[in-house]
Amino acid sequence: MAARPASRPKPKPQRTWVRWTLTWATRFVLGFVVLSVLWVLVLRFVPPPITVTMLGDVPTGHGVTKTWRSLSTIDPDMPRAVIAGEDSRFCAHNGFDYVAIANAARRNATGGRIRGGSTISQQTAKNVFLWQGGGYFRKGLEAWFTMLIEAMWGKRRIMEVYLNVAETGIGTYGVEAGARRYFKHGADRLSSREAAQIAAVLPLPKKRAGIAPTGFTGRYARTIDRRIGVVRRERLDGCLS
Repeated sequence: MAARPASRPKPKPQRTWVRWTLTWATRFVLGFVVLSVLWVLVLRFVPPPITVTMLGDVPTGHGVTKTWRSLSTIDPDMPRAVIAGEDSRFCAHNGFDYVAIANAARRNATGGRIRGGSTISQQTAKNVFLWQGGGYFRKGLEAWFTMLIEAMWGKRRIMEVYLNVAETGIGTYGVEAGARRYFKHGADRLSSREAAQIAAVLPLPKKRAGIAPTGFTGRYARTIDRRIGVVRRERLDGCLS
């Protein structure tokens, strides 16, 4: 009589659960990578239709006012103004300005008003693909999308998208909508002073006035206006040509 083959030992429940978890975690990560790369690729050519920040304004009753304008039709002093006010090394870094991050960390360690070291690239990634607010998880996603847009979009496209999705007032997005709200004309006709005033609003667009700013916002706008000339002379916006 033939001997019965030895039966295989049943896998332990714990090992089965770990294997199942690793399998689905791997699939999730790979799926996220593929979808995020495709998402970034599409927006390389197509204007972002809506953002999470914009959706947040809908329930408040303010609505969303925005008009897309290509970078070539925006007055050159506008990108110079945001470089002067937000990210003077925009054309030199790879999406992360480690010098600015280190300087911000030193200033924050001394107390007082907290300052960030985010670049225009990081702000664009956050504004287009993510939500406002902090947290390590959101910061990690921001870093991932920053690397993607730097690799797939390039500086000119990053600046173009930033100038069209950045909040320039309550329910107002992009420099075209901001220019029409504050100065009653398009972003193609901005003076350096007007561009500086819009740039001065960007850090706190729901609290700062873009027209006839006073106090800190007024002083900041005057500082940016002076720095626009530096950006122009030193070709700090050379990557946008």
